[in-house]
Amino acid sequence: MSEKTTGASYASAGVDIEAGDRAVELMKEWVKKTQRPEVLGGLGGFAGLFDASALKRYERPLLASATDGVGTKVDIARQMGVYDTIGHDLVAMVMDDIVVCGAEPLFMTDYICVGKVHPERVAAIVKGIAEGCVLAGCALVGGETAEHPGLLGPDDFDVAGAGTGVVEYDRLLGADRIRTGDAVIAMASSGLHSNGYSLVRHVVFDRAGMTLDQQVEELGRTLGEELLEPTKIYSLDCLALTRTTDVHAFSHITGGGLAANLARVIPDGLHAVVDRSTWTPGAIFDLVGRAGQVERLELEKTLNMGVGMMAVVPADSVDAALTTLADRGVDAWVAGEITERGEHTTGAELVGDYAV
Repeated sequence: MSEKTTGASYASAGVDIEAGDRAVELMKEWVKKTQRPEVLGGLGGFAGLFDASALKRYERPLLASATDGVGTKVDIARQMGVYDTIGHDLVAMVMDDIVVCGAEPLFMTDYICVGKVHPERVAAIVKGIAEGCVLAGCALVGGETAEHPGLLGPDDFDVAGAGTGVVEYDRLLGADRIRTGDAVIAMASSGLHSNGYSLVRHVVFDRAGMTLDQQVEELGRTLGEELLEPTKIYSLDCLALTRTTDVHAFSHITGGGLAANLARVIPDGLHAVVDRSTWTPGAIFDLVGRAGQVERLELEKTLNMGVGMMAVVPADSVDAALTTLADRGVDAWVAGEITERGEHTTGAELVGDYAV
């Protein structure tokens, strides 16, 4: 008599549908906190719904969209077992790109890919995304959690997101507004944010032999706590600035560093000069530079060096801009100016030495 065999199932292949359903239930309360009046329906539909009739108040509405992830910073979260902050990074990477053109963030969707669904872990990730959406003023209208056994280890995960915003056509910010004599205002970062972690991880782990639980005196906390510091979300601060001053452009300082990102909004014929002596980068930047013997120019084209967002405003709007940012608790200062482009200059450059 032949032995009875058991047929294959989704569960035996490594996908736990029940765990996925529990993760959805756990995340619902956090998603609800992000709701805007334009959002229709709840979590669980095939698509998120946003009432576009809300755009009727615009004469010529332009939709702005962006998508991004947080890179290898997710591995720090995995190693530390901390999952409720990485969502802040995701929202910042998406929505602070959208606000650069002056757009108001409207809604966002996320994609979470895991090797194995741990419901509480997935819910914690979504909690962080939802909290970030509240800070950016947008709704989290939907997302997807995908279980990929065999491709990812049981504890591995990655996150990505996409967002949409809206701006009035005649209020669109960018290079065409910038003029000679404009001031460049820098807004302090909360640390490394979410860029350059491949370099940072190589330096602190492979070259310096440091550990995440290692207390680092100059940081005033453990290395892991520093590396997992959430990215600052500037969206509502930037929008407040557009209401109180004549902002010409914003630049979100992400991968590529300060000069390269600022150059993206500088028009042909003009040049942004940023003076390093106007600020002192945080201790983490010095630590990475020393531990890896990384040259300054390499650091500057990889990390934000303490500046997460920049605004270009007319010289006579500087005081109002700094007051608005100070009132919102944003550390900001005049870091440079816009000049005519010389024969051998590019869109933006850093000059001088950092303040000690």
